[in-house]
Amino acid sequence: MSTAACPEAHSLQKPDLPSPRPASQWEMAWRRLKKDRAALVGAVICFLLIVLAVLAPWLAPYDPILQHRPDGLTATGEPLPPNRTFWLGTDRLGRDVLSRLIWGARVSLLVGIVGNGLSVLVGLFLGATAAFLGGWVEAAIMRLTDVVMAFPTLLLAIALGAVLRPGVDILILIIGLTYWGYLARIIHGRVLSLKECDFVMAARSIGGSQAYILWRHILPHLVSPTIVYTTLGVASTVLIEAELSFLGVGVRLPTPSWGGMISESQRAIFSAPWLFMGPGLALMLTVLGFNLLGDGLRDALDPQSRR
Repeated sequence: MSTAACPEAHSLQKPDLPSPRPASQWEMAWRRLKKDRAALVGAVICFLLIVLAVLAPWLAPYDPILQHRPDGLTATGEPLPPNRTFWLGTDRLGRDVLSRLIWGARVSLLVGIVGNGLSVLVGLFLGATAAFLGGWVEAAIMRLTDVVMAFPTLLLAIALGAVLRPGVDILILIIGLTYWGYLARIIHGRVLSLKECDFVMAARSIGGSQAYILWRHILPHLVSPTIVYTTLGVASTVLIEAELSFLGVGVRLPTPSWGGMISESQRAIFSAPWLFMGPGLALMLTVLGFNLLGDGLRDALDPQSRR
């Protein structure tokens, strides 16, 4: 019996289903990232720190620069240990350590994220421009990069901090002007390899302008390394901010900063260990969280690399 004479036969035949859409690079990266438990832990830590920094005015129990006297000091004028009123104790001026720790997260993450973002923009622009244009432009930019990288980043930041007026805005500018050399080198090498790819040669052969090729064909391939470097760079810039504040060339007092809090606790390191344990643990968690997230993003976006 032919299928034309049997309508039921048509119903038994499987209809032609459209082929599933292939997963994009970002979808596959997200699948790999979800399987990385360490990266998820880092993402949770980073999210909680950012929420803590954004909601600092509402989460901090007291004004971070308010001196609680005489309730915030002992009868002999020493800092109070952790208690029901001050959960992490007070410092030698009677200020609440927990409140300063929460506000310090806002300052440290602001300097770390914005300063690192500025350095990423500078490194991305200079590295891509040097590799794409070539010639004397490439030579000039790469020699400038060599000069910046020749100086230790922390030493150069200390020198600029000592010359300029310390503050959050100046600290962001210092980090942005001293931390871009490494990314510029990475982007420079990546763009040099992309220039020789077939799709770039084809775009150039049909008359594509330099700006169009750079924006349409080169920059999309720089997103992955830029995201990874940005995430890993936040941990380094937060540490640089803490080091500069510790040395007295960073955030000005009495603005709370984790590095400044550790510096102030040196005189009471044995008698009041809670003064440096809070900001020290906060720095450790911040660096750990962003490093775990950055390593996970690197493995997810570039599956050929392994931790």
